Amino acid sequence: MTIKNSAPKDLPEIFRLYKIASAYQEKKKTVVVWPEFETQLVETEIAENRQWKLLIDNQIACVWATTFDDAEIWEERNADAVVYIHRIAVNPEFRGRNFVAHIVEWAKEYAKSHQKEFVRLDTIGNNTGLIAHYQKAGFEFLGIFTLKSTLGLPAHYQNGPVSLFEIKL
Repeated sequence: MTIKNSAPKDLPEIFRLYKIASAYQEKKKTVVVWPEFETQLVETEIAENRQWKLLIDNQIACVWATTFDDAEIWEERNADAVVYIHRIAVNPEFRGRNFVAHIVEWAKEYAKSHQKEFVRLDTIGNNTGLIAHYQKAGFEFLGIFTLKSTLGLPAHYQNGPVSLFEIKL
């Protein structure tokens, strides 16, 4: 298992995994479904070394994005020194391997190497299964919050409140 930055050549696979994740969310009917993300968003993350991939036998098993700034979602708490994780999408051929736990361990080291004090993530709505999954991976569930503004956020943030999670290092 290897974690590396995604490259422009990974774009088709990243978007394939996003579509699979959206279809899975649609099938569950209890969660907010991801929209089609803008290609420019992911291209920018790749160019800024903020889009990641977990490789198993040279195949992309999982992807996610990071940022050090997430003011729209975290509002006043954004002033903290944080690594934020977004859009974890798993290749179905590798599902069930608890990649969130691997991402958490990687993110803790990544955060420390960038002098950050927290690792945080969010999800839309009251997805009890995902809340429990993130808690099991070591995140503290901070609660469900209504955002003051969703301007500038992907479309799915308009469909409900956010569940916020953090790990204090």
